[in-house]
Amino acid sequence: MRFKIFILLFAFSQAIFAGGPADKQKKTPKAPKNIILMIGDGMGTAQVYAALTAMKGKLNMARCPYSGFVKTNSADNYITDSGAGATAYATGQKTNNGYISISPEGNVLPTILETAEKHGLATGLVVTCAVTHATPAAFISHTPSRDKYDDIARDFLHTDIDVFIGGGRNNFNHRADSLNLLDSLAKNGYKVAGDLNDVDINKTQKLAALLAPVHLPKESEGRGDMLSKASTIALKILNRNKTGFFMMIEGSQIDWGGHDKNKDYVVSETVDFDNAVGIVLDFAEKNGETLVIITADHETGGMGLTGGNLATGEVEGSFIYGDHTGVMVPLFAFGPGAKQFSGLQENTDVNKKMSALLGFDK
Repeated sequence: MRFKIFILLFAFSQAIFAGGPADKQKKTPKAPKNIILMIGDGMGTAQVYAALTAMKGKLNMARCPYSGFVKTNSADNYITDSGAGATAYATGQKTNNGYISISPEGNVLPTILETAEKHGLATGLVVTCAVTHATPAAFISHTPSRDKYDDIARDFLHTDIDVFIGGGRNNFNHRADSLNLLDSLAKNGYKVAGDLNDVDINKTQKLAALLAPVHLPKESEGRGDMLSKASTIALKILNRNKTGFFMMIEGSQIDWGGHDKNKDYVVSETVDFDNAVGIVLDFAEKNGETLVIITADHETGGMGLTGGNLATGEVEGSFIYGDHTGVMVPLFAFGPGAKQFSGLQENTDVNKKMSALLGFDK
């Protein structure tokens, strides 16, 4: 009898410690159901550390357990532009500067957003520039010129994207061909909004929020927490899809601060981007099935930190250049599959790993 009791107790203890029925701890899946790619345009390591300093040593990106570096060169240049850089993330292929998701030979390159739609996933884009600008365009359009904004706007009608939020309204309703694509979007079931406060999430299935005629204002000059608010709205809409979702979120104007050689502009935009990172990581922590990747398309300005104080948040910096540089950019990853993004990798590898994790390569 004692031997039987011992066997029962041993089996019960094994069930507890080996993850049996008594183990209620949530297990992390090997592959994600959702992927959120966050791009800080122009964000190198100096920009990240400047934001960390301004926030007195605290940064949401630092919550990610895995990190690495990304090589950014394009197919035809040591220094990439945003079109080629975003194309690498969107398609897994390098292309020439100025091209948007077509090969150097002019062939259409399917994007991860388009492939996600074909697999039944919900999709979204959230940016602080025009939705027709180079980075978001690379996920939705195919053109040999990133400057064909009206053509890029029309391509939004050729997909089933569920949510897109940013500027660029003029490319939809003040066009050279006199078409009003806002009416077309409404006919296709989109809630077309000019203000996020007009969006009733409970009644919105598809959202086209075009919040400015061209680009949105700076964070420090009236945009406020739009990126965080837009990311929250997009997450609530996309997460209704039981199959999963893919979303790209861009902190677009970090790059513009680098072009302007304006340290304060860079810092405020990077902090604003990191606030959105916090919203996304909070969602991913609670959800448990979401991979978050935070990186950049390139560095802008050759920013150097010449002084600072982590206790007071003071940042001193300077710039060697008013354009993009060829240095590697940082990558941070959180969630199922995040470990695969550690180390040094090509920008095209990021797409290939995301696609494999979502099962698109099968």
